[in-house]
Formats: sequence, structure tokens, C-alpha cells
Amino acid sequence: MADLIWFIAVAIGPLMLGAAIAYAMLRQRRLSAREKHEQNDAVRHLYENGRR
Repeated sequence: MADLIWFIAVAIGPLMLGAAIAYAMLRQRRLSAREKHEQNDAVRHLYENGRR
């Protein structure tokens, strides 16, 4: 029984972690040109006005 638990922890655990990371990377989308522009404007606004 202990051998099975170690097998799962050592062999299957990293595979599941890798699959989760790959899935997250595939689901991430890039910003459109408009969204990038809006993001840059918002960051510029924050730097100019400082924190509240």
C-alpha cells in the first residue's frame, strides 16, 4: 500500500501538475491592440497621479 502511495506521489503527481500548467497556458489569451492601449493608459494614469 505504501508503495502505491509513493508511486502516485512521485510519478503521477508531476504529470498532473504538468498537465495543469499546460492547460492554463493554453487557456491564456493575448490582449487585443485596443486592450493593450487601454492598459497602458491606465498604468500611465496611475504613475502620473500616484497611489491614493
